[in-house]
Amino acid sequence: MNTSLSGRLAKALFDIHPGERERQHAREGVMDYFACLLPVQLGVLADSGLVPVRDVFPAAGSTENQALQLGYMSHALDFDDYHATFRGHPSTVVLSTLLALSGRYPGQASDDFLDAYVVGVELAGRLGKAIGTRHYAAGLHSTATLGGIAAAGAACRLLRLPLEQTEVAIGLAATQASGLRAQFGSAAKALHAGYAARSAVNSVELARSRFAAQRQGVLEAFLATLGFGVAQPADLLAGWGEPWRIIAPGLEFKRYPTCGGTHSAAEAAFVLRERIDTELDAVQRIEVSFPPGADTAPNIIAPVNGVEARFSLEYVIADALINGAVSLERYGEAAVEPTIAALAARVRRVPDLNAPADELDPDLRFHRVTLFMADGSSHSHCVTRKQTAALPTDVQAKLHKNLRSLPDERVFAISQDLRLADDAALHRLISLVGFQ
Repeated sequence: MNTSLSGRLAKALFDIHPGERERQHAREGVMDYFACLLPVQLGVLADSGLVPVRDVFPAAGSTENQALQLGYMSHALDFDDYHATFRGHPSTVVLSTLLALSGRYPGQASDDFLDAYVVGVELAGRLGKAIGTRHYAAGLHSTATLGGIAAAGAACRLLRLPLEQTEVAIGLAATQASGLRAQFGSAAKALHAGYAARSAVNSVELARSRFAAQRQGVLEAFLATLGFGVAQPADLLAGWGEPWRIIAPGLEFKRYPTCGGTHSAAEAAFVLRERIDTELDAVQRIEVSFPPGADTAPNIIAPVNGVEARFSLEYVIADALINGAVSLERYGEAAVEPTIAALAARVRRVPDLNAPADELDPDLRFHRVTLFMADGSSHSHCVTRKQTAALPTDVQAKLHKNLRSLPDERVFAISQDLRLADDAALHRLISLVGFQ
């Protein structure tokens, strides 16, 4: 018996059994995934990166390229779900992998598909906890680096690979891990998700074909190398499903199409907008404070287009103050809006040095937005990450809003299938994304 970390993980992937509660949470995740995927795939929202991705990675006859395209499209809007422990977006990689492989190996049962997804989210959260906080802080994109491993584990569960092949697949996914946060604010960030899904698929397919690779020591090396001295390998396996990571801390479904690190700042700005009642001309300057390092992801100060603006605290705060909303149409490839950019130029970042560093506990993150008025008065409001995460997101309403340009009856039919009430619904969804 393989007692290495890969061997014990492979066994854990098959020993745990999600229940109906976990599947219901998974159904929400599937609906949110499609709410982000379909606007890009169906051309409801323009994405100039999709043409070269399809040209360079043609999906016809290639399961791994199908997974890559799905990963790219589902992450292109940066509107997809987030998992706090993973510190990334698990569903874009896990579901893209599972959908592509379900097209390659038809006849999957919807419950088996959902269980594999639950296991993939579990592994994603476990990997994020095991690798520690320095991985992301060092400049690595967890969706890309950890997501491929999580998706490979989910795929092994779905396809019921033997333990030995599962160990190989996990190791191959780990050795392909890559992705730099330096690409944030560009289409390459979405491509990271595609690359991770592709690596998960080819890792599983190679393992199924009995490709010879190391079965021991690979995950240990991965965590030691990319954990930068704070990895805790024991956290990968201790107490699987206690609770399930898809329930606690759970998937966070975005209400705004921007980096999650801007959301509590936007919500603080919404409150201030109501307080000052359209007196924006009287705002001389704006400060946003947060724990040191909490602006690692939203690090673009002066964006030139909507894609970059997704990662700009300044622009998101200004948008929230002016419009009282952070809407998808302002965060596409078009140039930033001059009125919003002008107000954003008055925003200054002021890290709160009395707060613990964000790296120590991202759950303690907050944003305090302060408006300094021409008459010498000021208005301030603080919203914590926990407060933002605790608010529910209506993923069905999100789906309908993102697809509002399509006929109502078509969106209704899609939303019904996304409930995954039976196997036929899953098979229709696989056909919808282009796999027969």
